[in-house]
Amino acid sequence: MSITLRDAVPFLAGIVLAVLVGLFATSFRVDRDRAFYPTVMIVIAVLYLLFAIMGGSPRALVYESIFALAFIALALAGLKKSLWIVVAALAAHGVFDGVHGRLINDPGVPVWWAPFCLAYDAVAASYLAYLLLREPERA
Repeated sequence: MSITLRDAVPFLAGIVLAVLVGLFATSFRVDRDRAFYPTVMIVIAVLYLLFAIMGGSPRALVYESIFALAFIALALAGLKKSLWIVVAALAAHGVFDGVHGRLINDPGVPVWWAPFCLAYDAVAASYLAYLLLREPERA
């Protein structure tokens, strides 16, 4: 099995966008607020709900809601307790992206979404972990 450039573009786009968002947030000090990365996690979790609605699948919406609520709960726990929970939630969501198609039949999810979101989540989790290691008081 060979990977073509066309297959790699969503993955590469996820990496680039996550790096740009992280650098933008740090450069303009937007991420100094504890709520920034938990909010990013919540938005990421809610996007699968949007796809279920776009796909017109009530069944997918129910399943997506269960997972979204779990990730939202982790984001809120991270906001209140430690941003390391948000790092774990972002990383776990990347894993979720990797297996999503085997867990939930959601006709609204674009074919490029899983590799894009997996890459974005992994880089965002790594960037936040870097920030927390560099400045432990953020956690």
